[in-house]
Amino acid sequence: MQPDTASDASRRLRSIWISDVHLGTAGCRAEHLLDFLREHESEYLYLVGDIVDGWQLRKSWYWKQSHNDVVQKLLRKARKGCQVVYIPGNHDEAARQYCGLDFGGVAIRHEAEHFTADGKRLLVLHGDEFDGVIQYAKWLAYLGDNLYTLILQLNRGFNWVRHRLGLPYWSLSQYLKHKVKNAVNFISQFETILAGEARRRGFDGVVCGHIHKPEVRMIDGILYGNSGDWVESLSALVEHADGRLEVLHWTALGQAAPAAEPAIPVSTEESTCAS
Repeated sequence: MQPDTASDASRRLRSIWISDVHLGTAGCRAEHLLDFLREHESEYLYLVGDIVDGWQLRKSWYWKQSHNDVVQKLLRKARKGCQVVYIPGNHDEAARQYCGLDFGGVAIRHEAEHFTADGKRLLVLHGDEFDGVIQYAKWLAYLGDNLYTLILQLNRGFNWVRHRLGLPYWSLSQYLKHKVKNAVNFISQFETILAGEARRRGFDGVVCGHIHKPEVRMIDGILYGNSGDWVESLSALVEHADGRLEVLHWTALGQAAPAAEPAIPVSTEESTCAS
């Protein structure tokens, strides 16, 4: 499978941020992520939460060989010298008890600090800490997760029919999120709150995951980046050698993903992790 040729042709990146892989679920597109990891090398690799879906694994065990291959690939990158930082999210929150420790060359941290090539200081965290539903009504979050899983199941069947008819992939869940007013408002508020937190703490920007909406843009002078997910958008946030940040999309069900979003000049000197 070939990557989207609209993105940087070199495939050698300074930094990669990946989040919301949801290994352990049928919706995880592990094969696509493996393709992406094989095609792209980087000095720094941030796993920005929800890499493994503990919520679903507690209900029923689902673990394909490709899911194991992703884990092995990440560990192999760490052994080969890539600085890998794992920031657990709400779905893999069990790993938070190990924050501050290193396993197999992978640093587990509650959050991280990244300096871009031109010296900008970025806060890296999953983002669920700023989701009121997760913090104060977890039962509602579990209910929403079950509904989301159902939508993904319906989406797979719907797209199987579309594929047979020669039509491109279409995401029902993304459509609903973009069209339902409350969902749109939640995403906008989430992005603004994260940017505000970065400003309050003296950072130049923030990189997060959690809401499955890949994005890179300025919000009131603060750089906001979201690495998306590997369930629907099949996306990663990357930093080029000159410090530019860009969202890269892989392919979805054999169809070309949307073209890479415009790069924003950002930059870097070194990367350090905050526990």
